[in-house]
Amino acid sequence: MDLSNLDFLFIALYFVAVFAVARWAYQKDSAEDYFLGGRNLSWFVIGASLFASNIGSEHLIGLAGDGAKGGVAVAQFEILAGLILLLLAWLFVPFYLKSGVTTMPEFLEMRYGRPARNYLSFISIVSYLLTKISVTIFAGAVVFEAMGFSFWLGASLTVVATGIYTALGGLRAVIYTDTIQVILMIVGAILVSYFGLQQLGGIQAFRAEVPETFFKIWRPSTDSTFPWTGIVLGAPILGIWYWCTDQFIVQRVLSAKNESQARKGSIFAGYLKILPLFIFVFPGMIAFALAEKGFFTMEKADHALPLLISHILPGGVRGLVLAGLLAALMSSLSSVFNSCSTLITYDWYKTRNPQASQKDLFRVGQISTVFLVLMGMAWIPFMQYISSSLFTYIQSVQAYISPPVAAVFLWGLFYKKANLYGAMASLLCGFVLGLLRFVCEIGQAQLDGWLLAITNINFLHFAFLLFVICSLVLVFVSMWTYDSPRESARELMIRGPFKVKDPIDALLSLGLVLIIIIIWVVFS
Repeated sequence: MDLSNLDFLFIALYFVAVFAVARWAYQKDSAEDYFLGGRNLSWFVIGASLFASNIGSEHLIGLAGDGAKGGVAVAQFEILAGLILLLLAWLFVPFYLKSGVTTMPEFLEMRYGRPARNYLSFISIVSYLLTKISVTIFAGAVVFEAMGFSFWLGASLTVVATGIYTALGGLRAVIYTDTIQVILMIVGAILVSYFGLQQLGGIQAFRAEVPETFFKIWRPSTDSTFPWTGIVLGAPILGIWYWCTDQFIVQRVLSAKNESQARKGSIFAGYLKILPLFIFVFPGMIAFALAEKGFFTMEKADHALPLLISHILPGGVRGLVLAGLLAALMSSLSSVFNSCSTLITYDWYKTRNPQASQKDLFRVGQISTVFLVLMGMAWIPFMQYISSSLFTYIQSVQAYISPPVAAVFLWGLFYKKANLYGAMASLLCGFVLGLLRFVCEIGQAQLDGWLLAITNINFLHFAFLLFVICSLVLVFVSMWTYDSPRESARELMIRGPFKVKDPIDALLSLGLVLIIIIIWVVFS
């Protein structure tokens, strides 16, 4: 891209602002502050951080690309996230805060036992290293390449800059920089849409150029990518795992000063999750319309956002939007660094050193972050040689990890007979079946018979099927090996109807549900 001095000035100001916030949030020796922001954060920064942490390369490039390729159907995952965040707010938050845990694996230990904690912690750390960290570094390098830097330098800057402010300020720095970054990415995305529509000639020209099918959010059950049955049955399973049980996300809720602030922050994030339809998917559709009118040639759908930035944005604005892209990538990466270091510190170091002081935990957290930065740097030489299809396969691992984890958490809340034997049988069964599906996907060309049939099942349908299997395994094994629930588990199960303490939370939740229904109807 042809960047002006004003563009580089905006990008430089972004880095100055991020490091200024990190310096302000600098922590000294307090593990509680470093990992959970002192457990005194308010709803606004929690909600903004939930949204910013979630936005990664798959949103910046993938949602725009899918919008250019097929329209609004891909936004189902974003819209559905609003409902799942309500589950987090009303179902999971009370139990998480009551338990006083620092990590999600620690919650599983309280409910089931140490083996369940070790399993989830290990799987989470490995998946963060193989998926979130690697893919985000790659995307950051591509953004820097667009600015004229080499791939190596771009990847290194992304890792080192993010690692520095995360190691310095911990979760407090991550959350407060997220608040800046979410504003910047939203402004940048709105500017892309505005200038794109201006180039097209307005909304009417946009509607005239885009096929009517692009505005249909519900697809037939036979659709290979987003069947409505998969959206209704499978997508919520993936959503519960990601939004309600993944350390990467839930750590923000654990930092709330009280249950009310945690709930409001989750609800606020639900409202923010409506935005990707308009600020990420619609720009992709605008790129499709511009390509149809001959403004540029779009060889691949994933080129939609880069083409918009390079062809339609004026000088200065281009730098602001690129800063927004970097903000999204770095907020996601910093969240991974902090969450992963929390798992290493509490689930592996503290469990083996129960007498460790706050200062010791703080230092281990910083050392773990530096280790993760070095691991990220070690990935860089290999990334240029890994095919895009393998990146897709690697990302799909999460779709096969999530159903057993979602089953164990949900049944742990509702089914008092669920025990460690049932939980471990469910987790291991889900792991084996998920691994089988993953291997079959990679070697699909050589398969036939029932293995090919399994591989051809839509991944959302497979996620629901795997959830059902894991649930049955958990229930039957728990019944067969029934023993009295652990003492620590007795307070971590639902015992009666919910009590609405704040009517405002209930009204905000109903408002969010109403907005989601309206979107489903308008784009049906």
